[in-house]
Amino acid sequence: MLDPASDRPLWQQVLDDLERRLAQGEFGERFPTDRELVEHYGVSRQTVREATQRLKARGLIERVRGRGSIVRPQAIVPALGTLYSLFRAVEDEGMVQSSEVLSIGLRADVDVADALEQPADAELFHLERLRLADGEPLALDTVWLRADLGRPLLDVDFSHTAVYDELAETGVVLTRGEELVTPLLPDEDLCEVLGLGEREAVLRVERRAWVGDDPVELRVTLVRGSRFALRAAWPADGGPSFAANGS
Repeated sequence: MLDPASDRPLWQQVLDDLERRLAQGEFGERFPTDRELVEHYGVSRQTVREATQRLKARGLIERVRGRGSIVRPQAIVPALGTLYSLFRAVEDEGMVQSSEVLSIGLRADVDVADALEQPADAELFHLERLRLADGEPLALDTVWLRADLGRPLLDVDFSHTAVYDELAETGVVLTRGEELVTPLLPDEDLCEVLGLGEREAVLRVERRAWVGDDPVELRVTLVRGSRFALRAAWPADGGPSFAANGS
């Protein structure tokens, strides 16, 4: 399996083989212990540690207290510059998207009303969901819509559907949006809700979206840093490129 005569150091050969096995889904969730890897590859513990430390640095495995090392779930990677759908992004990765609806209704919020250019006391549609990927917590998602657009959605079962799909059913299609992504230190309550691992980061994604010139949606998504990444791409001439799809 390993070639001691190779120019590639043993730790690199172990690393290459572990990456191959991870890509094939050989380990499931549990990753072998250092002792098991030493026995399997017939190398020193130091050689194994050289390889596994690089797997951890690349985000492929993580250490969980009381469980040892586990294979890190794959990240959701939507493209920047699009009105991407978290619902679609999860299912495009071959996972089942579902939600636990925590709150739905009409309520007033001065700050949100200001962002949506509504009167301070205006009723607004409010939806809060715990978003799940293959049954595991992924994000805490809060959506605000203008009441005239959200009122038809009050009776929708949002356990397995997208807000943008439901809006499209009523003839409303968002035409543009903007997002601000910032890091967030989670408190104990958020750690419990999202099932965060030790020292796991959270990203706060704030989105505002428009129909024509009218701002109609404000959304705040608190997403597990280990399960979410953003990818940007641009054409050869350096100009911006935008696409839109359904959330």
